[in-house]
Amino acid sequence: MRRIPYSALVSLFVLMAALAFGEADSPGTVASSGDVVTQTSVVIGFVGGFVKRDNRIHSTVQVAEHLRQQFPAEVYVQAFENRHRAEAYREILRRLDLDHDGTLSTQEKLGARIVIFGHSWGGSETVTLARNLEREGIPVLLTIQVDSISKIGQNDAVIPANVEEAINFYQPNGLLHGQAEIRAADSARTRIVGNFRLDYKASPIGCEQYPWFDRVLMKSHIEIECDPKVWTQVESLIRSKLSPEPATTAAR
Repeated sequence: MRRIPYSALVSLFVLMAALAFGEADSPGTVASSGDVVTQTSVVIGFVGGFVKRDNRIHSTVQVAEHLRQQFPAEVYVQAFENRHRAEAYREILRRLDLDHDGTLSTQEKLGARIVIFGHSWGGSETVTLARNLEREGIPVLLTIQVDSISKIGQNDAVIPANVEEAINFYQPNGLLHGQAEIRAADSARTRIVGNFRLDYKASPIGCEQYPWFDRVLMKSHIEIECDPKVWTQVESLIRSKLSPEPATTAAR
């Protein structure tokens, strides 16, 4: 039998080792299930003022209900009172922690598909929650503010850099009127879809289901809150960011 030269054996060993190493670390190969980025979709809505999270008169609650019907299993959707931001934050972390080890891995963070929206004080909490998530390195797909009223100590005008897209609807009239312009903390990372102004003096909207004192004292602020055109757009924007596609489409 012909003997294989020692130098050839060494070369063959080196080649086999290199191939094995390349396969183990190839970016196109999943080495283990822990390396797979699993998407986790979460939608958080904040109601304004002192509204209860289950008050179905309010559009934030209605949008959350519609989305739960359309995405029954794939997406976590919940409306929160604006003073319960900490609860919403904890729920997001819990949902992202797929292996339940109490910490978020890079893969779990990268799999986050988060949308946050809110009206009035809820708009302010929308931006603040996104900023809380930024500190943890968690991305946000979209924030939506509707007639956002900034709380004391909060800044609802500057969108943090972990937000991919942000949109703002506002009206300029009355005692309470929303933030007129939002801007990106880092325009290279965040796209401001637009600041859209609505004026209900020319085209008033009846909000008969709301308490009379809200309709009198906060007329325009309530009109944008019950304007179906605005909230149909809000719902459509949220749906466009979620995956997979909903199985059914609910009429609004």
